[in-house]
Amino acid sequence: VQLQASGGGLVQAGGSLRLSCAASGLTFSTYGMGWFRQAPGKEREFVAAMRWSVLVTYYADSVKGRITISRDNAKNTVYLQMNSLKPEDTAVYYCAASTAASSAWPRGQFAYDFWGQGTLVTVSS
Repeated sequence: VQLQASGGGLVQAGGSLRLSCAASGLTFSTYGMGWFRQAPGKEREFVAAMRWSVLVTYYADSVKGRITISRDNAKNTVYLQMNSLKPEDTAVYYCAASTAASSAWPRGQFAYDFWGQGTLVTVSS
């Protein structure tokens, strides 16, 4: 299984970025997908997630209204559209795949079976 995250970069505060995560080696449409982030010196934290067949989404309070998760099952890809970015959004962003069978779903890291390598987002003030 491979999860390849991309789309990170340097952006000014107030700007936008769209992250992508391309999955291979798994039946993508049967997995819940999530995004986490880890800022320098901090623990990895939940950002957003969505199920595979029911269009239910979950967001961290800190990003609600600014960030949108979506997926294209035909392309085996999950996206994270980030708008109105703030310097505190600076982090390495990771995508992850979950069977969503764990009680930790969707916010717990232990709910996820596979992880991508991360993509760095830097928001300048």
